[in-house]
Amino acid sequence: MDVVVVESPAKAKTINKYLGSGYKVLASYGHVRDLPPKDGSVRPDEGFAMDWSTAERGESRIRDIAKALKDADGLILATDPDREGEAISWHVLELLRQRGALKDKPVRRVVFHEITKNAILEAMRHPRDLDRPLIDAYLARRALDYLVGFTLSPVLWRKLPGSRSAGRVQSVALRLICEREGEIEAFIPREYWTVDVDLAKTDGAEFTARLAELDGKKLDKFALANEATAKAAAEKIGRAAFTVRKIERRQTRRHPYAPFTTSTLQQEGSRKLGLSAQNTMRIAQRLYEGVDVGGETVGLITYMRTDSVTLSGEAIGSARRLIERDYGKSYLPDAARTYKSSAKNAQEAHEAIRPTDMFRRPEDLRHLREEERRVYELIWKRTLASQMESAVLDQVSVDIAGDGVGLRATGSTITFDGFLKLYQESRDEESDKTDPSADDSERRLPQLADGEALRRMGVHPEQHFTQPPPRYSEASLVKKLEELGIGRPSTYASILSVLQERKYVRLDKRRFIPEDRGRIVTTFLENFFERYVQYNFTAKLEDLLDDISEGKIDWRQVLTDFWGDFSRAIDGTKDLTITQVIDALDEALAPHFFQPRPDGTDPRVCPGCANGRLGLKLGKFGAFIGCSNYPECRYTRRLAVENGNGDDSVAASGPVNLGNDPVTGMPVTLRKGPYGLYAQLGEVEGEGKEKTKPKRVGLPKGWSASELDLDKALKLLSLPREVGKHPDSGLPIKAGIGRFGPYLQHDRIYASIPADEDVLTIGLNRAVDLINTKTERAAAAKLRDIGRHPKDDKDVALYKGRFGPYLKHGRTVATLPKGIDPETLTLEQAVELIDARAAKGKPAKGKKGKAAAAAPDSGAETIDIKSAKSKKAKTTKSKTTKAKANNDDSEAAPKRTRRAKAVG
Repeated sequence: MDVVVVESPAKAKTINKYLGSGYKVLASYGHVRDLPPKDGSVRPDEGFAMDWSTAERGESRIRDIAKALKDADGLILATDPDREGEAISWHVLELLRQRGALKDKPVRRVVFHEITKNAILEAMRHPRDLDRPLIDAYLARRALDYLVGFTLSPVLWRKLPGSRSAGRVQSVALRLICEREGEIEAFIPREYWTVDVDLAKTDGAEFTARLAELDGKKLDKFALANEATAKAAAEKIGRAAFTVRKIERRQTRRHPYAPFTTSTLQQEGSRKLGLSAQNTMRIAQRLYEGVDVGGETVGLITYMRTDSVTLSGEAIGSARRLIERDYGKSYLPDAARTYKSSAKNAQEAHEAIRPTDMFRRPEDLRHLREEERRVYELIWKRTLASQMESAVLDQVSVDIAGDGVGLRATGSTITFDGFLKLYQESRDEESDKTDPSADDSERRLPQLADGEALRRMGVHPEQHFTQPPPRYSEASLVKKLEELGIGRPSTYASILSVLQERKYVRLDKRRFIPEDRGRIVTTFLENFFERYVQYNFTAKLEDLLDDISEGKIDWRQVLTDFWGDFSRAIDGTKDLTITQVIDALDEALAPHFFQPRPDGTDPRVCPGCANGRLGLKLGKFGAFIGCSNYPECRYTRRLAVENGNGDDSVAASGPVNLGNDPVTGMPVTLRKGPYGLYAQLGEVEGEGKEKTKPKRVGLPKGWSASELDLDKALKLLSLPREVGKHPDSGLPIKAGIGRFGPYLQHDRIYASIPADEDVLTIGLNRAVDLINTKTERAAAAKLRDIGRHPKDDKDVALYKGRFGPYLKHGRTVATLPKGIDPETLTLEQAVELIDARAAKGKPAKGKKGKAAAAAPDSGAETIDIKSAKSKKAKTTKSKTTKAKANNDDSEAAPKRTRRAKAVG
């Protein structure tokens, strides 16, 4: 018998079943040991020797493995097929050797890229030794992250009170977010105009063209800089007669996308499914380790931490057979498609993320959790589409001539959809969505001929303003990090999570906004440790670490070169005073915290004493804005941008006038009520019974007063809006804000809009996805239709609820009593239960309780909840303990929680 060590207990059970009685498979539960979180765990002066500590959980796992080895013939290390997996195998082996548990028993290493019987048996036939270069790369990364965290973080604590730890890659990612915010704040919108012209053929076919040439000169984006020039151009167009001058037709091909890598899966999971990088990886981990399929636990996808875009010959063959069977030969290219990774060193695994069985379609996996099914479907479609034929598009550009005026119309049609029949990647979030010409190529044009006369129908000058670059989303930040060569895909999810846990950034409408604490830390590092937050330095270090994993360079030499310069930089801050730090931060952050005021007054003048100067101050609990006349003047304010239009200013000064509605002429105001901020159109009119209330709408959760302008307020007041038509039913999908927040409505289906998505901008694809998800959940919960109620002919149906089966008729919900079999339930029995429940009615609202309606899918009867007074626990603050730096960039870093002991 051989002992096999894997990482996950779920995987251990499945693999043991495939291998049979000749093997005993045990789980390590991840890393069994790590660097202890204290100074001296890595000793540069001793050749970067490392002290390792084994936690109780790891100790227990090693005891179990050592015990099993007593009667075993050998040890097989089968942890994950990446750098961290190799490191776990090495740690297990080292600990077993220290215990003398191995003796002369053979040790082999195997890797499973997918948890299927054939793949596991094949891997067992090809064992190897531990990959020493991969282990060295792990040691180098672990030591680097430790040295940066435990050396730089104390400098932050001493020189920048209230700050948290600083990580090697985390700090660079934070800098990206802060720099983008600085670009947005410094951005000055530039006005420009376009002029669109509605044209018609003699047969009545209409289309739209855009002004491209005026008085013989081609127009650039800013040629029409104001309303006067745009109107002058429109008047000239109004006097011109138009004919088709030139038609250009060309055929283009769009090729399918490569199969998923770790980073592209994270990006599409964010854009298409609204999942965080961490959630995407957690779901993919479950799909890889195995789920129940027809009574058998099987891995549905290959290993999900990979930089590779290649597919095995077996996978390509399966995909091609499936394409030909389900879509026809026209969708199958003559030769199989191969892809090459753009990553500098795709060493994490040998294959892209793909289904283990291409013929296992998403619709066949109805037993999966909804989020698992959606991620599997994304991977399945992307993999299959990568082997399909290219799409063919006919693009048409038409030049139209008038008297001193030139117009241009562009359009395209898909003549063969190819891979687009199955999969289309989400639009790049970094593209300028406000560009009025961005979607011109998607227009469809009628058949036109050279010299054909056209009739002018209408002229539409339109004002535009350039837009600042968008804030990073998880998807675009991961993409940017990968482009710069910073970090590795396996660490991105943890890096983004740590930035939020540290309160350095926050996610708002799925976009990263730096907190002031994060901006201060970044500014400090840029001023005093500039080299170590430079993008090219961090990327070069990543290349060196990759060279270590390939055996090209000694890991200790890389650490020696890094540590020499880094330790000197740390020593250079010993004589740095708090005053010097404050002065540097105050100067660098002044444009952010002290923005120019509309009335031209000095934003630094203290409102408390009128002659003091406001500036950045550092206190025991962090940074704040204070007066230079302290202690005579004790004016302070929180560290936040002063915009004069926050929630407090609305409450203090009353309604804020945002402008007038151009349609009704009524004023649009921002107000604060007992339930928060809201926008209002017009004023209260009349008295008594004749009194009419103006239209009001509350600001969605997460919106601040400073974000609301007239345009956004009018969009809120115009809700609900039509997002588009559902492609299946043809009925409209509407987006609005209701009693419980933003929602989507299609026919009789209502779906909540997630908190991190915008009710004003949510698109049709995402709306359809949310509506379909809600519909599928409802369908999954519905067990069967019972029939129609004889009194009103409305449906009576049986549902599966959280607390058991229940009946639903209109708004009446009745729990199915124990003893009644849902399979044999008759309409007469159902009607009796429904009528009995309806007869009870709702409990009357009283002083001691309120009526609470049961959720439609809960199966619970209406209950009366009695209020109870909670006792206040007297607690005192625990003494502050010395903070310890966490390693923020390594997957191997253990998760630590800080516990405060309550006394009283």
